[in-house]
Amino acid sequence: MDLIKNALINDVLNTRCSDPFGCLGLQSSPSKKGLSLLVWQPEAISVRVLAIDSDQELAKMSETEDKGLFYAKWPKESTRFHYRLEVTYKDKSTYTLVDPYQFPNTTFVDPDHHQANLYKSQGAIRANAKVNDQLAIQGTRFAVYAPAARSVSVVGDFNAWDGRIHPMSSNGDGIWRLFIPDVNHGARYKFEIRSNAGDILPHRSDPYAQRIEQYPSFASVTCFDDKHQWQDDAWVKRPIEDIYEQPMSIYELHIGSWRRKSDNQPLTYLEIKDQLVPYMVEMGYTHVELLPITEYPFDGSWGYQPVGLYAVTSRFGTPEEFKALVDALHQANIGVIMDWVPAHFPADSHGLANFDGSKQYEYPDPKKGWHPEWNSLIYDFGKEHVVNYLISNAVYWLEEFHIDGLRVDAVASMLYLDYSREDGEWIPNKDGGNHNYEAIDFLRRLNETVYLNHPRCFTVAEESTAFPGVSKPTYMNGLGFGFKWNMGWMNDSLAYIKKDPIYRQHHQGELSFSMVYAFDEQFVLPISHDEVVHGKGSMITKMPGDAWQKFANLRAFSAYMYFHPQKAQLHGQ
Repeated sequence: MDLIKNALINDVLNTRCSDPFGCLGLQSSPSKKGLSLLVWQPEAISVRVLAIDSDQELAKMSETEDKGLFYAKWPKESTRFHYRLEVTYKDKSTYTLVDPYQFPNTTFVDPDHHQANLYKSQGAIRANAKVNDQLAIQGTRFAVYAPAARSVSVVGDFNAWDGRIHPMSSNGDGIWRLFIPDVNHGARYKFEIRSNAGDILPHRSDPYAQRIEQYPSFASVTCFDDKHQWQDDAWVKRPIEDIYEQPMSIYELHIGSWRRKSDNQPLTYLEIKDQLVPYMVEMGYTHVELLPITEYPFDGSWGYQPVGLYAVTSRFGTPEEFKALVDALHQANIGVIMDWVPAHFPADSHGLANFDGSKQYEYPDPKKGWHPEWNSLIYDFGKEHVVNYLISNAVYWLEEFHIDGLRVDAVASMLYLDYSREDGEWIPNKDGGNHNYEAIDFLRRLNETVYLNHPRCFTVAEESTAFPGVSKPTYMNGLGFGFKWNMGWMNDSLAYIKKDPIYRQHHQGELSFSMVYAFDEQFVLPISHDEVVHGKGSMITKMPGDAWQKFANLRAFSAYMYFHPQKAQLHGQ
């Protein structure tokens, strides 16, 4: 038994092992005297080793003095083999499982990837481990970036959420990996991370999870359900057009509040599909813009505090059902824009905050990493893995869900280091100014990646300042967005139209000033969700006069909006 008394075994027993393959699974004896097998099943009372493809017993394992640690060995002439384990637990139940530690990570090479498709190699990936020409073991390959962690385990329904059973391994690149056989679609899981300080952190949801449950579990869910067959070839393969020369009428809506059911429950993705598509066609809209549909923990945020950028919110259905909604809109020649939130993220304990015991995703200094207006964290745009994480996410929605446009939320808060901060509450850049150079570089890379790989798609910036060149190409020193929201036009025109007509003669500048700068950027004229929240009321309630005058005013304002240069966007509740 001296063979197994080493530091790695102690680490396994104490849930702090970073190299489980160094001791668990089938091992060649250092003295070349055969093979040994070490299995860690802390709640087991006996373990038998069976052939991988039959019930033939290869060995009955012996329990060591460390309870739950089982050992077997084979003579010198033995060759390596694959196997299953028949495990009997303390409650007398018996299960047969395929030991993951017979499949070292070298067996599973990361797919070729770069910043634009990082999601294909991290998170929970369906994989097969080849045993021989006739047999491959199906399961899930888990991978998570946590470079400051002491150890990481996968926990889930498949191991009773016991962090001792499935420790992951890292080869020094900061990514922890483990292939677990027989974990398939629909499995609930999280990551149990031990920080370098030695404490076990609250279980983390997978940053790349494609499904996340709602409160209270917030469990990630493996998602390999790819049954949807896209029918929108005519749309996605249409000739590349000059979008600036095409008419664009955008209908913005929040799925959770648009046409709720009689019991006040929101429509599902499939239910909204049956109602939204004919409405969009009847009203003549060219695009629908959806408030964030990425997963978020708090209903009241409308999705603008996301934890789960790769997951379609499960409030309204599954990813496949959301694909069906997008597909139906495309078949009706309606483009789909989604609000995308890279500007901040909440500090919920299951999310990215202090992810591995260190500030991996947020700026470490709260003067850069904490957003005082929204009480949330700010991505560290100076870290390559953060930039790759976000850009890969943008591409994920365009490629996997056929999204046509990304409206990037709160761009102004990203551009300025002193946004919503007083003197002394922010850190100047290297030149002493207030521009966040790292965020500017990120936005340029984002737009270059989108337009290079998806020329039929576009990006829109919600940017409320006079920052120059927001919608100019990066080769002209712009940010590279396709469009910019014209927040000034919205504020001025609404202030004008709300006034009683007798007073408007003194405020004509509010109506005409937008023409001074209308062609400085490629603008979208928004009447957005921000104009109905916090008691602001609907558009009709903003109009002066009696009922007839209110509707007449609103018709006149809508006509002004549609005939004004640039694109039009209306909010539908």
